[in-house]
Amino acid sequence: MTIEITPSAVKGQVQAPASKSVAQRAVAIASLASGTSEIFHVGKSDDVQSAIRVCQALGAEIEQKGEKVIVKGGIQTPSAPLNCGESGLGIRMFSALAAILNEPVTLTGEGSLKERPMQMIEESLQAAGVQCETQNGLIPVVVKGPLKGGIIEIDGSLSSQVLTGLLIAAPYAISPVTFRISDLKSRPYVDITTAMMRDFGVVVQNKDYEEFVVPAPQKYVSKSYTVEGDWSGAAFLLVAGAIAGEVAVTNLDFQSSQADKEILTALKNSGAELSVDLDRIFVKKAPLKAFRFDATHCPDLFPPLVVLAAACDGISQIRGVSRLRSKESDRATALQQEFGKLGLYVSLEGDNMLIKGNSLNGGRVFSHSDHRIAMACAVAGLIADGPVIIDKADAVNKSYPEFFKDLGVLCNLKFRNPKH
Repeated sequence: MTIEITPSAVKGQVQAPASKSVAQRAVAIASLASGTSEIFHVGKSDDVQSAIRVCQALGAEIEQKGEKVIVKGGIQTPSAPLNCGESGLGIRMFSALAAILNEPVTLTGEGSLKERPMQMIEESLQAAGVQCETQNGLIPVVVKGPLKGGIIEIDGSLSSQVLTGLLIAAPYAISPVTFRISDLKSRPYVDITTAMMRDFGVVVQNKDYEEFVVPAPQKYVSKSYTVEGDWSGAAFLLVAGAIAGEVAVTNLDFQSSQADKEILTALKNSGAELSVDLDRIFVKKAPLKAFRFDATHCPDLFPPLVVLAAACDGISQIRGVSRLRSKESDRATALQQEFGKLGLYVSLEGDNMLIKGNSLNGGRVFSHSDHRIAMACAVAGLIADGPVIIDKADAVNKSYPEFFKDLGVLCNLKFRNPKH
């Protein structure tokens, strides 16, 4: 799908989408739990739908009623490969969950997932004493349990998602598990995982992010669970308000462990007019200044932060570029290339990205089949000096299928789908 965005001011209120990261974890844990769980506000993202299909293939009984999912837990060895779609979290998490089964399980995927490195899965599961092989570091991933337990040493420098899967699986290990972690990144996402494990009735100890202890065997218990709003998707809406008018966003939990709530810090540091109430966040355009921000633990904020920096006076610096190389695209290079087409100076210097704020040109850009690149280019189009045409804009379906609808409400635009 190709979308054309025309320059426009924004004004209004929208509800943040459901967090696909939280929803995927909730569906997975409920599928392991004894009894029947209800999960509310799961959203409609492609990644969550892939997680539901994987859990159904593993034997969980799942019924969808609107944005509510009813899950009767219980998994077994699947009869066919598990297709994780394009979800990086999905294949890393479900590869680890497959380790509690005693027969080989093959996991595969589609689109950008075919190019994303899987060595971290192979190395982490082998460190846990689980048989795991990839195809020269790519999918398919073949896993054979059981997960025995004991002391497991994990390198957390590349991704926390394999650790998330192993933590979720650990209660079903043969004996208690102690994870010793070096250089753990994306700590807030591990907090989401451990909090949800406790919510579903198991014990897990976090010893200063260097060691996690999970007694085993344990079992998750069913419950009703509501998925919170997504700070990652909301960040684009908040930035739209900061650069192009005024926006209020509801359905965000200020006590959330989601790393991307740090968008509020970046907005404040840039000089945006910001107010936070119990039930909404309001952002209004103001003179913006260059900012510095460390996104090491929240790398998904890079795309909206590049848009924010484009509207700032001066050179902004975002740290954490090394975290972007194995996303849906090589996100650092993709941002540099696509925003370069709009006349923005983006420099990659070691682990830092430097952005020199200036007016944006109209132009034609490509999402690289990356949902966050598509959303960033769309928000940038609001302040460009001419239309911005985004090829492969339907990449937003991965996390935020209603993004263009919500943005259209804010700017009262009907986005055109050009024929050429």
